[in-house]
Amino acid sequence: MVMWVFAYGSLVWNPGFDFDERIIGFIKDYRRVFDLACIDHRGTPENPARTCTLEAKKGAICWGAAYCVRGDKEKERKAMEYLERRECEYDSKTIVDFYKEGDILEPAVTGVFVFTSTPDKVANKYYLGPASLDEMAIQIATARGPCGNNRDYLFLLEKALSNIGHEDGYVIELANEVRKVLESLTKEKAAPTDISRNSYMSFAHLAVAADS
Repeated sequence: MVMWVFAYGSLVWNPGFDFDERIIGFIKDYRRVFDLACIDHRGTPENPARTCTLEAKKGAICWGAAYCVRGDKEKERKAMEYLERRECEYDSKTIVDFYKEGDILEPAVTGVFVFTSTPDKVANKYYLGPASLDEMAIQIATARGPCGNNRDYLFLLEKALSNIGHEDGYVIELANEVRKVLESLTKEKAAPTDISRNSYMSFAHLAVAADS
């Protein structure tokens, strides 16, 4: 028995299951998008996080990692149970061909499964759909769940893709926009302190003037 799974999100840097082989490569005709809600890891039902899923797009490629579990049926069962529990927001498993760098014509592995989501808000309650870069950045910058901040998910993905030598321009653009939002929020938090200090200095100046 052999099972292959393609990782394009958090599984790239944190697979969380026992595997026998890891290959860096890509799949065709899909691109990575942040259109899926997460309400139990990096977000909550009231303030859902945005995590990535795949969007079908002819001619696109999506880089990531393929993990192989082989030879042990029990190990494969445990890996699948773990993945289905962790990836519960994804309502589909899609079978794809996986390619390695240097050979874009012949797949290195066929029959690789990948967790995907139906792009329909009625059929899939976790599907958020697309939004503007500003809207996504604000949501990602502020969402938080039991497993941590939404922004950390994005920044870790950005780093993981850089580590495998295949950065994603869309991820970098979104991450930079989130950093701008975080910087703005930090300034807003600091502003009341500055106002209070300025007010104190003004009152102090008035008090000195009144005594003189």
